[in-house]
Amino acid sequence: MKNIIYFFEYIIVYLILFIFKLLPLNISTKFASFLFSIFGKLSGANKTAINNCKYVFPEMKDEEIQSIVKQSWQNLGMTISEIPKLNYLFDKQKIKYNKIENIENLIKNNNQGIFICIHQSNWEVVVPGLDRIGINLGAIYRHINNHFLDKLLLKIRTNSLVSSKSFYTPKGKKSAKDITEAIKNSLSILVVIDQKDSSGEEVLFFNKKVKTQTGFLKLARKYNLPIIPIKNKRIDNGNIELTFFEPFYHNDVNISDNQMMEKIHYKIEKWIKSEPSQWFWQHKRFS
Repeated sequence: MKNIIYFFEYIIVYLILFIFKLLPLNISTKFASFLFSIFGKLSGANKTAINNCKYVFPEMKDEEIQSIVKQSWQNLGMTISEIPKLNYLFDKQKIKYNKIENIENLIKNNNQGIFICIHQSNWEVVVPGLDRIGINLGAIYRHINNHFLDKLLLKIRTNSLVSSKSFYTPKGKKSAKDITEAIKNSLSILVVIDQKDSSGEEVLFFNKKVKTQTGFLKLARKYNLPIIPIKNKRIDNGNIELTFFEPFYHNDVNISDNQMMEKIHYKIEKWIKSEPSQWFWQHKRFS
């Protein structure tokens, strides 16, 4: 019975993505943005988004909170509509690279690094964005319970890569093995670090201890790899900007993984506060 339900969900999503792929980009993003702003507020995730936003901005008025959450739904709709158009976004040069000089040596010398980002703007463009500037990498993704949809999205993601060396791996035991092998084979990795990890460490995030993954820090220390934060932002004319921050190392024995993660959290807190409408508030991050 579950497989039948999953299959019908797959058919619906497949048709929606197919329609988005056929429509011109400016129309599909506006249409999806409108739909998600309407139906998003009817879902249970809307309450989660509001509560999260109130926690981060306790002094903000209700109407301002509602506006941020509505725009967050719109951003999510745009992101969904852009998934079947990932190659198109790059072909039309809709992805802009900012401060790429911070990783020029890494690209030129074919060195490794651990890239980190958050669920902001369209996070789906980060992996193919790195892949297309010559960084071969492995990326961890959270798999979907519906295995039909999971295979569909993995196929779309994989087809957006130009290098046969780059790959995606589902979060769990397999990803731990795949990522370790990738590092041993001189590949970089990318980790999206802002979601709750039930098996993670308690680390302060917006002054609240929350379960957070710190495994990438252990890898950074063990293999002496630089960590490169990437800020993801929607800008004008439907473009998306990826900003590369200066690489840093986690090799000071006096700084624990938790202390380093707090420093990283402090940085991404600034990103979220600067562009709150582009963050994925719908995730139960603080519970």
